[in-house]
Amino acid sequence: MSFLRLHDVCAGYGQADILRGVSLELEAGTVTCVIGPNGAGKSTVLRVLSGLLKPRVGTVEFAGDPVGGLSPAVLLRKGIVHVPQERSLFPLMTIWDNLLMGGHSLRDGALARRRAGEIAERFPLIEERRHERAGTLSGGQQKLIEIARALMLDPRLILLDEPTMGLDAKARHAVFETVKSLNEGGRTILLVEQNARLGLSVSHVGAVMDMGVVRLVDEASKLLGDPRVAALYLGGNPDTRANGGAARAQG
Repeated sequence: MSFLRLHDVCAGYGQADILRGVSLELEAGTVTCVIGPNGAGKSTVLRVLSGLLKPRVGTVEFAGDPVGGLSPAVLLRKGIVHVPQERSLFPLMTIWDNLLMGGHSLRDGALARRRAGEIAERFPLIEERRHERAGTLSGGQQKLIEIARALMLDPRLILLDEPTMGLDAKARHAVFETVKSLNEGGRTILLVEQNARLGLSVSHVGAVMDMGVVRLVDEASKLLGDPRVAALYLGGNPDTRANGGAARAQG
């Protein structure tokens, strides 16, 4: 049984469907990277999974239970956390208080402080600058704290939306080293990433989305070597790009 399963999910905003029958399955303990052009529906998938958007049609199952349409609060309690693309720290609060905010729903101050201490041991930045305001951090440092804060609820599934957007090479490397470390610790991760090559390189499985559907799912290493995927999303020579475009149009 799949850890997470979406089947023929349609969802959108207003009267327009962005997702037009998305089907995708994740196995526990893996990293899955979703790639595709702007407007393909990648981030919308994460919004459906975190409860920010209700599917109009289709089913979503998590650990064998139907969860489609449940509220964000309920899904948080089930162990699904969403780290959005937008910066989400409270800039005037300290780094430590931002971390503690991730455990506000625990309703147990002692447990929250204990978890924060354990997380801080894994993220030296927190200990080094815990009393500084979060707004003083660089973009890459803020993203690391956002990921650390997501761990306060001891999640079973982490949704990461474009975690390296706007970051320099050093910050991107730090973020993805964190992704690998979390996965090695047993976390299941669903990742949407604009840097397709980098995202696939740290993933077990890759999924290619286009026009609101999942067009292709395969081992991430195979997608990295697929000439159609390389031409469309990873860069390629003009002849290969043209052939890849024709292959996609026929598919």
